Amino acid sequence: MRALIADMLNKLVVVGVNHDSASVELRERIAFAPEKVHQSLSALIRDTAVTETVILSTCNRTELYGVLPEAADALAVSDQLSQWLASHHQLDLNQILPSIYRNHSVAAASHLVRVAAGLNSMVLGEPQIFGQMKSAFAVAQEAGAVGFHLNLIFPEAFRIAKKVRTDTAIGENPVSVAYAAVDLARQIFRDMDRSTALLLGAGETIELVAKHLRDAGLGKLVIANRTLERAQQLASQFDAEAILLADVTERLPEADIVISSTGSQLPILGKGAVEEAIKTRRWRPVLMIDLAVPRDIEPQVADISDIYLYTVDDMREVIEENLRLRASEASKADEIVSGGIQALREGLLERQSADVVKTYRDSALALQQAELEKALKMLEKGGDPGEVMSRLARDLTNKLIHAPTAGLRQLAKEGGKSDVSKMAAVLGLTDFDEERDEGTTLQ
Repeated sequence: MRALIADMLNKLVVVGVNHDSASVELRERIAFAPEKVHQSLSALIRDTAVTETVILSTCNRTELYGVLPEAADALAVSDQLSQWLASHHQLDLNQILPSIYRNHSVAAASHLVRVAAGLNSMVLGEPQIFGQMKSAFAVAQEAGAVGFHLNLIFPEAFRIAKKVRTDTAIGENPVSVAYAAVDLARQIFRDMDRSTALLLGAGETIELVAKHLRDAGLGKLVIANRTLERAQQLASQFDAEAILLADVTERLPEADIVISSTGSQLPILGKGAVEEAIKTRRWRPVLMIDLAVPRDIEPQVADISDIYLYTVDDMREVIEENLRLRASEASKADEIVSGGIQALREGLLERQSADVVKTYRDSALALQQAELEKALKMLEKGGDPGEVMSRLARDLTNKLIHAPTAGLRQLAKEGGKSDVSKMAAVLGLTDFDEERDEGTTLQ
């Protein structure tokens, strides 16, 4: 019985790295390319012990969520996932191990909710991660990597995360990495209405950047993307010009601000191209902000005079003030998370106990039918009705009490008087504790 109603959350495990535990250089090396996530999900289930999994990979974090098989050791499986993460990206485990964090059971569920709510983000309360996590879950569902457990846990985690955002002011100020990037640009270029910005990419981050630039009064906006159609769709929302990424080099000299966030696995802007652009500009300064992991702009670009290059990690100082504004809401958010996880745990246990009751009821009905059929056959053969009914009652009773009796004996052997008392109460033995105090023992 104890095994049947074990806490479902005990099977949840998470292994990963984020902006707090790993440098941008390491994060970009273990990021999963979007087009390869399906394949990676299949490999993760095939090559490790987890039975279900979700891979979350963003600029600031890479995390593997998994469900442990029955009786598996959480620490051993976490070690296995860490090794898989290293080997999958052709890295030495010892190289990434100091940056890896691992959580299991309630701690893993709490981590999941905190990430979804933006409480574990570089920018406290940023909203993007919620959509990214829902997308990661949807991709895992499409790949067939999600089953019974994660289909229960993830939607509930999203519900709790949404409650954090609606019941606190944790996300009231429009703060995100995109906002922090635009805030930095606004500090450097006071006359934003005379400035030109070149955005590389057309995803959610760049869309947020474009929105904040428009609100800041930017003079001209150019959006470059691998597909012109997507660039045009985004440009139409902000009265901007759309170009192909292939044309960025020739348009680079006119840009005062360059902000990049693509899914490219290789740099888009190299040192040579930027040097040519700054010469054409007659050394007028350029602010470049690379929000992508892996990086879109070669790190050597920072060595060029009058080029001011910032990465995702450099945004930390820019956003500190906004973090302080939101920090006062953090404790309230933590209370919601804690209460939500407790409710989730109780709900899962209640659901599991209902499943146990149904299983026991179905088993009892099957026993009843089997014993009834035996009794009817005995009567057909001329058996004494009294003896047949007596045997029916005796055999049915013995079979029905066998499992509970075995369970009580096992609990007694383990010395769990509290558990024995609870089970006895469930069975209706209301005076069980009093009998135990008088020396009654299980035989």
